[in-house]
Parts: sequence; C-alpha cells; structure tokens
Amino acid sequence: MPKRYYIAYGSNINVEQMKHRCPDARVVGTATLEGWTLLFKGSKTGSYLTIEPKEGSSVPVAVWEVSERDELHLDHYEGYPNFYYKKDIEVSYKGITTGRVRKRQAFVYIMHEDRPLGQPSDYYLKVCARGYLYFDFDVNRLIQAVYDSREETI
Repeated sequence: MPKRYYIAYGSNINVEQMKHRCPDARVVGTATLEGWTLLFKGSKTGSYLTIEPKEGSSVPVAVWEVSERDELHLDHYEGYPNFYYKKDIEVSYKGITTGRVRKRQAFVYIMHEDRPLGQPSDYYLKVCARGYLYFDFDVNRLIQAVYDSREETI
C-alpha cells in the first residue's frame, strides 16, 4: 500500500495526542506552508484551528506518515467531509532524523470557509501549544491566530 502523508497544524501536532488517535502514524518532519494563515473557526460546540490562503503569511506544520486506518481515524475526528474537507498539497519538509529536505504530496484538513470565526477553549489552545513547543515552533503564532479570529466589534 502506498504511503500517505498528512500535514498537521493544530492539535494533531501534539505527539502524545496523535499516539492515541493514530497508533500507526509517525512524524517524519516539519515544514512551513507559505501563503497560508492560521485562524480559529467553528460552530456552537467550539472553535478550532484551520488554515486559509493569505499572501505573505505562513504556517508551521508537522508532517506525518499515516496508515489507511489512521486516515480513517482522522476523518472521523476532523468531521470529514462536513466540518473539514481534505486538500492535497505538495510540501517540502525537513526530516526529523536526517535533516534532509524531501518533497511529498500530502493531505491537509481545511475547515469549510463559511464557518464563523471564534475563540478556542483554553484546553484546545494548550493541546496545540504543547505540540508547538515539542517542535520548537513559535507559540506566538497561536496567540496571533486567537487575535486574528476575534469577531470585529464596533
């Protein structure tokens, strides 16, 4: 079976969480998605991270190798196809063990754009922050996403 690669930018960069959610998955590297920005959006049940195109912006991501079983678990967790949809993106990632840069087709979950902006729970934000710290990503990116996701008030 061909290998599948998954791009994570939210709670699924949390390695401990992914061990439970996707037992076959292994992190293969990190990358930066250029031309994308992080936002919190959602529904009445909560707001979660998504990415949207934005010129001049970038998003740090973890790249995972996943099994078919893992992908099915992720589909269920992400509410695919109703809450998030999948998009294939070519990503150049730096290998965790070798440091070599490799280019792969990978899928990413993107929340449907018509979902409203919102604020994340403290719990969800902390889960994401632990992943950011693990990969030495700038946690200020999450704080900026919280700020960027505030509803405009007059």
